[in-house]
Amino acid sequence: MSEAGQALPALPPLYQWQAPSDWRRIDFISDLHLSAASPRTFDAWAAHLRYTPADAVLILGDLFEWWVGDDQREQPFEAQCVQVLADAASRRQIGFMAGNRDFLLGEPMRSACGLMALPDPTVLDAWGRRLLLTHGDALCLDDQAYQQFRALSRQPAWQREFGALPLPERVRQAAQARRESDARRQGQPFDPALWADVDGAAAVSWLHATGSAELVHGHTHRPGSEVIAPGFTRHVLTDWDLDHAPPRAEVLRLTRAGLVRVPPSAQP
Repeated sequence: MSEAGQALPALPPLYQWQAPSDWRRIDFISDLHLSAASPRTFDAWAAHLRYTPADAVLILGDLFEWWVGDDQREQPFEAQCVQVLADAASRRQIGFMAGNRDFLLGEPMRSACGLMALPDPTVLDAWGRRLLLTHGDALCLDDQAYQQFRALSRQPAWQREFGALPLPERVRQAAQARRESDARRQGQPFDPALWADVDGAAAVSWLHATGSAELVHGHTHRPGSEVIAPGFTRHVLTDWDLDHAPPRAEVLRLTRAGLVRVPPSAQP
């Protein structure tokens, strides 16, 4: 059972990926929530993808504020993002795992950008280290309203029906959902500690099942590392927001020596 007394979620079909032995660095980022309204965040992200010394950058979800279908990539801001991703993918491996904001990003967009698909969850084997990668939303069991929507919106029938709507209508609905979410938080401090967190028992269950000792995830906007059970550690990625105070942007980097948190790379 989970910490909240709920049945533990079954581990989805697992994807395993072996990092090439000659690589030296792998970057993890998530929760950039890119949009035309966040130009400083976009610039920092674009610079990092261009100038990072990493052999790979793995984006663990919520790259975009919302993604309503791959025809969105033809819009002016998203077209800029396609150019940045395609340029980065010509220099190094760029992996993408869908988050709760961009779960509709599909193969046409990945192909246009040269992205490697990372199913959620993915086990990464790198230099004798085994890490379980996930966006994190599937493990936030206390957020029951979201879990109901998540189950519905991952169904092919729901996605076909939504995808058949004109692009402006899909964008309108996404924007409305965002406004409603913001309205529910009006009058409350912007404090991710008040939001649903990953269920510890569920996380440990997944780690046991995959033979992994470390979990890397985003979604909760609570960056840091902690032991969640004897022998099991989780590393939470930060969100990025350089357009509001306080500014936030950080990369979790894996090297042969271990994990380290570093600022985004900038032009030398």
